[in-house]
Amino acid sequence: MKKARLGVLVSGNGSNLQALIDACKAVDYPAEIAVVISNIPEVFALERARSAGLKTLTLSHREFSSREDFDAQLLSLLSAHQVEWVCLSGFMRLLTPAFLKKFPQKVLNIHPSLLPAFPGIHSPRQALAYGVKIAGCTVHLVDEGTDSGPIVVQAAVAVKDEDTEASLAARILTEEHRIYPLAVRWMVEGKVTVKGRMVHSAGESSA
Repeated sequence: MKKARLGVLVSGNGSNLQALIDACKAVDYPAEIAVVISNIPEVFALERARSAGLKTLTLSHREFSSREDFDAQLLSLLSAHQVEWVCLSGFMRLLTPAFLKKFPQKVLNIHPSLLPAFPGIHSPRQALAYGVKIAGCTVHLVDEGTDSGPIVVQAAVAVKDEDTEASLAARILTEEHRIYPLAVRWMVEGKVTVKGRMVHSAGESSA
């Protein structure tokens, strides 16, 4: 089986990278990680990748005068490693239109809220402050906005009265690790169709 080649972009701990690494170990998983690229040197995500024997690169955004120049070099690195799909794992950069055009509907992100609620940073904190009873996570296709692309799959997490930001984030993270590899599988196997904001899966009916 020819496996789809993933490029994973990271900026921090990389626990969702680890979930993808673990999923790719399965013989029947339809993807493999070709390269892991961080915009911040020596984050723990790079250590996770090295421990798994993966190719790692660091490309500091601080060395570029514009987002466009940074993304152009990022595209060059991904092309050199024959990347077909891009997965963001805590990557703290907005991608430019030029980048997204090179990977149409092939850039995925995982976010710790039930989008469109609570985009951006500190989503579990936002959820608690708002008083919601159900939180969760979302895998979505990346567009030019902040966490605003079409939704591929979501998982819900009940909010407990005694929850702190840390405890809620930890339970959400467990679900992130489950649905991100699932969404990647659906996408690379061609089980997903996208029409505008509507995403339909020919795989499982739910996560």
